[in-house]
Order: sequence, then C-alpha cells, then structure tokens
Amino acid sequence: MSSIRIICPNGHLGFAPLKTESFRLAVETRPDFIAADSGSDDIGPVPLGNDSCASPRAWQEHDLEEMLLAARRIGVPMLIGSAGDTGTNSRVDMYVQIIRDIAARHNLPPFKLGWFYSEVDRDLIRAKIRGGSPVRGLDARDDLSEAELDATSRVVAMAGVHPFVKLLEEGCDVIIGGRSSDSAIFAACALFKGFPEAQSYYLGKVLECASFCAEPYGAKETVMGEITTDAVEVTAMAPWQRCTVASVAGHAMYERSNPFHEYVAGGLLDMTNCRYEQVGEKTTRVTGMEFVPAEDFRVKLEGSGKVGERFVGMAGIRDPYTIANVDAVIDWARKQTEERFGPEGWELHYSVFGRNGVMGDMEPLKDKPGHELCVVVQGVAPTREMAEEVCMTGTRQMFYARLPDVKGTAGGVSFVLDEVMQASPAYRWTLNHTMSVSDPLELFPTHTAVVG
Repeated sequence: MSSIRIICPNGHLGFAPLKTESFRLAVETRPDFIAADSGSDDIGPVPLGNDSCASPRAWQEHDLEEMLLAARRIGVPMLIGSAGDTGTNSRVDMYVQIIRDIAARHNLPPFKLGWFYSEVDRDLIRAKIRGGSPVRGLDARDDLSEAELDATSRVVAMAGVHPFVKLLEEGCDVIIGGRSSDSAIFAACALFKGFPEAQSYYLGKVLECASFCAEPYGAKETVMGEITTDAVEVTAMAPWQRCTVASVAGHAMYERSNPFHEYVAGGLLDMTNCRYEQVGEKTTRVTGMEFVPAEDFRVKLEGSGKVGERFVGMAGIRDPYTIANVDAVIDWARKQTEERFGPEGWELHYSVFGRNGVMGDMEPLKDKPGHELCVVVQGVAPTREMAEEVCMTGTRQMFYARLPDVKGTAGGVSFVLDEVMQASPAYRWTLNHTMSVSDPLELFPTHTAVVG
C-alpha cells in the first residue's frame, strides 16, 4: 500500500460538536480510517479526580453517532482515544455502551468492537517505588513520594500506539481507548499498515487537533492526513479553510516547551529538520521528520487528588481608590476569614480579572489595572457547609474592608450575586510523572465483543 488516508473531525470529541458539512465531505473521499481524540488535561484535575465528564453527554453522543454511522457505511475502522475527556474506566464503559446503543438504534450489521482501560491501581505504583524503580516527575516535579500517592484519588496511564495496534490486529472495526497520547491514536493506524515510525507519529501530531492545523481559524472542522513512506500531507476539508505551510508548521510547535520535540511512549518525534511545502491550494506536504526510540520504556501517569468542597463568589469593583488598593481589600477579607476559622484547614483563592486574572504573576501589566475589576473568589474546605461559609466570608468581607483614606461606610465593592455558588469539588494535580514498564501493554488491558 503506497499511502493511507485518515480523517479527524474533532480535536477533542464532545468538547463542542463536530461540524457536519466538512465531515461529510471528508467521508465522501472514502478515507482508510476515521479517528479522533476525546480527552485533554487542559480541562483541569476535577473530571479525573471525581470521575466525571467536562463535556455534555449529548455532544459526545452526537460525534460518536456521526463517526460510527459513517465508518460502518464505508467499511473502515473508527478509533477514539481518551474516552469521555479523561479516559478513566467508567468513561470507557460509557462510550462502549453508547456505541452499543447507536448500533441497536440504527440496526447496524454486526461489527467487532474493541476497547482498553487505562486506570492504574495505586498499589502497583507503590510497588514500583518500593522496588527501587522511581516514578520520575515531569516539568521540574520531584519523583513521586508515597505521601503524594496517598493524596491521589485516581490515576490514569497515557497509552501509546500499542493497545490500538493490538486491537487492529485482532480485526476490530471500532476501538474505544482509555487515556491516550493524542498522536498515538492516528499513528497506530499508520504503523498497523506498515509505515515508518517517524512519518506515522508526525501524521498523529498534525491530525490530533483537527482543523487547528488549518487557516483561517475554525474549530471542529475535519482535516485529512495522507501518509507515504517518506512524507505526510494534510488537507483541510472545510471549503473555506486551507492547510498552509504557516498553519501546519505552527501547529507542529503547539503546546510544547521545545517546539521541535514530541515525546510519546517509546520514543521521541524530532521535527527539527522538517520541511514544509505547499503542494495544493488546501494541502501542505511535510518531510524530514525523525523518530528516536527510547532506551527505557516509560509511560506517563496523570493523577488527581481531592482538596475539598468548593464554593465560588464574585465581586465587582468600580471605585478607583478601591481598585488601586485591591490587594489590601483582599488581605482584609482573608484576615477576617482567618479570625473566624483559624489559620489552617481552608483555602481562599482570588482571581482579579481586569488586572491579572488570566496570567497571574506572569502578567506584565498587573500594575496598570483597568477602570473596573471583577474578583472571583474560591473558598475550599473539607465540608460543603464550611466551604460555603469560607467563600461567603472571603467575598462579603471585601465590602467591609477598611482602607486608610476611606471615610464613608458604603463600601467600594458590589456583588454580582448576593449568594455564593456551589462549584465542583476542588482537586489538584498530584501526578505528572513517568513510570518504567517491561511491557508496553502492561497497564492497558484490552477487550473485544461483537456488536450489532
């Protein structure tokens, strides 16, 4: 086979519904595979920690139905990774059931469904640590300690290509994956067909976010990637989009500390010497990628641990003097909360929008606030009742803050809502680490069934 083509309709399946026009145009080209990633840690640690979705189920069902009906109509495999935003076992089970339900609803002919899990038991990780195999931290984190492991509610391992390839080799028509490397979902298809690792992993990298590699910007549009033994070509399928040298090269550098390196389970995709060439109005060809195998096979682990229950309050500030002294206002409110609850056992977090609410301490203009501010207050505590009171104290006391030159009693803060609002429990990332394994499939048990 000189080439294969894969279409990707959504860079995060279910996060917003795919655009059906460009998807159906892509399907009519009769690609060899239809694939999409359904997860991200961009959504924060809460969905992993409390085993939930960040995306509405209806949107996820919409995309799965569009993809499944198209894949079965033209008779090509369909692959999904990181089911349900996080790839936990329950989210995989949810997607497997959705596939079964869609097949029954449309009376589809029988097909083989495969799936794999990615959750990792904490005792297995503990055994690795005690056995002298360190679980190494990423992004300047320390190696994992047992104390931090104990603070973790749930752990998933990030699969590479290996469970996808195994299920393709077993003849699966539809594959639902647990937590997965974005690029591995697509690279697995190419590797299964015998294409080189470098081109296969680059194909995965360029397709992972669908139309993010095209211009002008438009989310959730379908793109098509074609791989040969020495090149990858990517084409925008929306009539109004193009994959250009700039858009494709820009996406290759997206979301990484080193713009030329993409690490996956088993090696490194090196894009330092990539050459980009416009070969059609909507198509760019890429050559020169390299793959460097890893000496030690390590799998990335993601873990989330619960901090406490959480409430959110909002306050608006328009008074120039209060704006200029907003840190003193926040300090006042924090001290009043400490008087009520003591110095420990609760948390208050203030995000000041209009000054540095988005970038925090990295904001270069935090000394130049606008003419009005919105302060979002998060109160966290072990119980729902205490979290509500902590948040209410931390919000309302901003109204009562005493500033040196203020003589009036009306306060310099307004409230968007009089009450504070219950939010999801607060979680934090506890694991962003890698663990050595002797078998690439060790953490990813696979299953199959005939559906339809």
